[in-house]
Amino acid sequence: MAEAQEVTTLTRGLIAGETTHVQRGCLQGKARSREKKGQATARRNRKAPDFNRPSRNVQSSTSWRHKLRVWIGVSDKALEQFIISSRRAFTQSADNMLQPRLWQQQPWRQAQCLFRASTNAFARRTYATAAETPTVATTTRETTTDAIAFNPPTAAPSRRRGGFELRTYKPRTPGTRHLRRPINDHLWKGKPLAKLTFAKVGHGKGGRNCTGRVTVRHRGGGHRRRIRTVDFKRMEPGKHTVERIEYDPNRSTHLALLTRQKTGEKSYVLAADGMRAGDVIESYRAGIPGELLKSMGGVMDPGMLAAKTAFRGNCLPLRMIPLGTQVYAVGSTTGKGAVFCRSAGTFATVVSKEEVGKKVKEVTVRLQSGEVRRVSPDACATIGVASNPHHHFRMLGKAGRSRWLNIRPTVRGLAMNAADHPHGGGRGKSKGNVHPVSIWGTPAKGGYKTRAKRNPNKHVVQERVRNQGKRRTSKN
Repeated sequence: MAEAQEVTTLTRGLIAGETTHVQRGCLQGKARSREKKGQATARRNRKAPDFNRPSRNVQSSTSWRHKLRVWIGVSDKALEQFIISSRRAFTQSADNMLQPRLWQQQPWRQAQCLFRASTNAFARRTYATAAETPTVATTTRETTTDAIAFNPPTAAPSRRRGGFELRTYKPRTPGTRHLRRPINDHLWKGKPLAKLTFAKVGHGKGGRNCTGRVTVRHRGGGHRRRIRTVDFKRMEPGKHTVERIEYDPNRSTHLALLTRQKTGEKSYVLAADGMRAGDVIESYRAGIPGELLKSMGGVMDPGMLAAKTAFRGNCLPLRMIPLGTQVYAVGSTTGKGAVFCRSAGTFATVVSKEEVGKKVKEVTVRLQSGEVRRVSPDACATIGVASNPHHHFRMLGKAGRSRWLNIRPTVRGLAMNAADHPHGGGRGKSKGNVHPVSIWGTPAKGGYKTRAKRNPNKHVVQERVRNQGKRRTSKN
């Protein structure tokens, strides 16, 4: 009673405008607490839903049943059996209060959905309306034609495709945060063979020539290294065993240390992608062995010869390599070593052979740059792709790692003095309203031709795409 009188007094004072802000807050808090107590009491006294009686939201059970029967178009007995089975299903699966509430609010919509699902199961057509033709897996084989119709080689794998992994490191230091390296756990951990190496000393390490002038910029410093003597000709016949795969600091591809089985002589060659220690490879530049001819019955069959010789790592003359084969370490003339496709992950494709009678006159190959070129049929080529194909995806992580690799910084011409570069000098950052040029004055952008139009390269069938296929703006 005292609390009620106090509330009444506060209410009257609030109406009259005589209460303070403290009294108003007290009145509001008490009203809020009474409201919460009433909600808790109603929650405790609430009964479980009864599905056997019609919902209060619907005027009568006969009204929504009549609507459902008219809408579906079934008899009263079938509808009653369906409603009873639906109620049982809802009662068994009603773990929370959401399903009963939906049933009380719109029972005829729930029955509509359930009846559709049940009738569709019985009314679905189970027989075939048309004969299905079985699909037969057919294999298509690509045929190689001349150099113009041959498809260019596929692009190297990219990081977006997810076909390979790069080794990452925990960011314990800023230099290892962005460091990425290809995974090459199969490489030799020891030192190279000493008798096949020599030290790199003198002015050449700093990019100087014999007179001391800089001929190659951005070279100098770096870790000391030894030059590996690599056999690019591979004229030694017979079988060779791969002893190990080594890292070479002087090139991007890996090297394979070979041991000749007859004499035990060792040599370095460019390793193919997938080559491992223990593989046996052979060179056929000196000719076809007599044992191989005897195994073929003394008949020179090109298909049988290719099946017995065209293996990864084998060195063959280009006239013996089948069309469409990927090769690397490709030569250009007879009796000389490899000059094309020697970097990591590079390869060429044998496109066509120009035959005069039974003799091959010229062989056409397509390089990775898109250039189609004629080479001698007796020039060397190694089956496969050059090793370390993910070399160009590496990230050094810091500037010091470039210095370890004998790479010096590249300075902008705008930041130099006037005596060092055509863009140098001046007050501020102005290159003097001239077109961009190199340090020697040649145009640096838009392309700059140096070969005369009347002196084209006779060995090039189709030139590589320059300037992304766009027309050059140079006047020469």
